[in-house]
Amino acid sequence: MEKQYKYYDLILGAYVCVLLCANLIGPAKVSTVQLPLIGSVTFYSGVLFFPISYLFGDVLTEVYGYARDRRAVWTGFASLAFASFMAAVVVALPPADYWKANQPAVEAIFGSTPRIVLGSVIAFWSGSLVNSYVLAKMKLWTNGKWLWTRTIGSTVCGELVDSALFYFIAFYGTITLDHLIAATATQYVLKTLWEVIATPLTYKIVAKLKRVEHEDYFDRGTNFTPFTLKV
Repeated sequence: MEKQYKYYDLILGAYVCVLLCANLIGPAKVSTVQLPLIGSVTFYSGVLFFPISYLFGDVLTEVYGYARDRRAVWTGFASLAFASFMAAVVVALPPADYWKANQPAVEAIFGSTPRIVLGSVIAFWSGSLVNSYVLAKMKLWTNGKWLWTRTIGSTVCGELVDSALFYFIAFYGTITLDHLIAATATQYVLKTLWEVIATPLTYKIVAKLKRVEHEDYFDRGTNFTPFTLKV
């Protein structure tokens, strides 16, 4: 019989919520901020919130194990795919006569190109599973010690895959290679730094959940294939 947990479903729901908001609301605005010593940095606003999904991924893998995080990733993947399909249908539907003036705004916010949608979904799925896999393996290598090495190390790997896949799929051939590399590097650094800053919060959440759930899962003998929902 599969073990029941008190907070797993709540964390899964919050994870999907953050993921959808970051991918649907975040890309609606490109921001430029001035940072000390660095200068101006331009990024999609969703970059500030998407890394929260990696924090959830770290918590899920550390406490509940790779298989349960894999299930969460597949749930997020399906949710993103449906949200993208729904957005495309809403944009494509003919507007009412009194609504036509608002159609350009709807297209600007929700009318992502197929390449951007495809890149976003594939990058999320791939990067999240890499993040979970690396964290699970590092937990075994470190025998559960030095949590910060796992959360940061897994994010370094996962965000690299996520950022590289997204920008290559979404923008390769539409912008110069220099701009593509610069954009990828900027997003990657910002997302990774976010995880470093959030490390104390991750420690508190993980410690609380391990105590309440009476669980500290080690992925010994785990089937790490991404193509299953079994736990």
